[in-house]
Amino acid sequence: MNAVDTADPNWQATKATVLERNAAMFNNELMSDVKFVVGGEFADCVQTIPAHKYILATGSSVFYAMFYGGLAENKQEIKVPDVEPSAFLTLLRYLYCDEIQLEPDNILATLYAAKKYIVPHLARACVNYLEVKLTAKNACLLLSQSRLFEEPELMQRCWEVIDAQAEMAIKSEDFVDIDLKTFESILSRETLNCKEIHLFEAALNWALNACQKMGVDVTAPNKRSMLGQALHLIRIPTMTLEEFANGVAQTGILTSQETIDIFLHFTAQSKPHLSFPTRARAGLKTQVCHRFQSCAYRSNQWRYRGRCDSIQFSVDRRIFIVGFGLYGSSTGAANYNVKIELKRLGRTLAENDTKFFSDGSSNTFHVFFENPIQIEPECYYTASVILDGNELSFFGQEGMSEVCMGNVTFQFQCSSESTNGTGVQGGQIPELIFYGPTTVTALSSPTNSLCPTPIGAGSSGGGGTGGGVSNSGGLHVNCDDLLGSGSSDGGGSGALSA
Repeated sequence: MNAVDTADPNWQATKATVLERNAAMFNNELMSDVKFVVGGEFADCVQTIPAHKYILATGSSVFYAMFYGGLAENKQEIKVPDVEPSAFLTLLRYLYCDEIQLEPDNILATLYAAKKYIVPHLARACVNYLEVKLTAKNACLLLSQSRLFEEPELMQRCWEVIDAQAEMAIKSEDFVDIDLKTFESILSRETLNCKEIHLFEAALNWALNACQKMGVDVTAPNKRSMLGQALHLIRIPTMTLEEFANGVAQTGILTSQETIDIFLHFTAQSKPHLSFPTRARAGLKTQVCHRFQSCAYRSNQWRYRGRCDSIQFSVDRRIFIVGFGLYGSSTGAANYNVKIELKRLGRTLAENDTKFFSDGSSNTFHVFFENPIQIEPECYYTASVILDGNELSFFGQEGMSEVCMGNVTFQFQCSSESTNGTGVQGGQIPELIFYGPTTVTALSSPTNSLCPTPIGAGSSGGGGTGGGVSNSGGLHVNCDDLLGSGSSDGGGSGALSA
């Protein structure tokens, strides 16, 4: 975008469209009739940004009310302390240029500005950007922010990631920075796929960070005080006796009586009443995609000589791959060593070396990755296995190129990496084991949530601007920590233009 050359008395003639002429006015003093003093509350600097009331009012009902409504104030300079300058410029760029440029370092601040001034298309673009960047590493912190912004779809995506990849999510660096309400909501989840001992360890890390933030000594009593009732959301009695005895019981977090009672729960016939849940979490239910209609065996198939059996697949909705179902021996019981691998665009997303025992039946045998892998829709992934076994095995036939499982549709195609004969019509890897999309209950929003309010019904949103989002202290979060530098599956980062 070229700035206006004010020395040229006929500069308008160089702009062929309304969009070009409006874009020339973006962040331009020429003919501006209002200035915004932006930043100061959280931003490192304060920036004065010129603007044009007419253009702003045509793109935002908040700006219209501010400049032309019944309670309009004729201020030439408006202070906006709760919005970062870069985010405010992104908002204005959209209003002037019909252009969206989002960057990881100001995406949440831009979403805040879009909500504040009720610019829904920009807000939607921000949410879409966050969904693309969502991983187990940032899901917990992003969940706490999406609750403030009242974005149920983004919250659901966060929950899907947290449920399926709970072990990774609670071990992320950002987990210790989530607010108490989000922390309690995670510990309350019935569908978490996570060992309780790992949840307990993550809770201790969260409490340690809370002590440091409050400036109190990091002691067991203080950590327990920080945890409060959240401690009783951890299902300690469902741990193994070894996990409890060698871990929880030695941390000093529990009282002596609680420790004794839980030991009795493990060992005594008459069990005491406990203040901790005693029923294990249900976790997520795995689903299985079967791609063959039948299986068979012949005297010369299916042999394994260290060659790769591989198939490519795509889905129309986000899922999490947990593992594969494989055929076993067709000539009696046998042991197999197997390496399983999942790739996208040649990049290995996950792999695992494991074993399975085949009883000689035509049943499939399940092998799993260490952690579920997020699969994005409309992208092809390569599932591969290398088996080491002397026995002939069953193999699939009458393969299907498209399989519908619940609300997920799988597409299959041959892989160039398959050197042992597996393809769409027949071979190995008869099953993909996965967690499908789930419907979740959103977190209830606090009373000071950043939600749209009628003009004049709430706070002015900073300097009497009549913002569409109640100003409860603005928004401050380290977006670099939240989003990192890349997406979950190697997608490029940087600006998003629309």
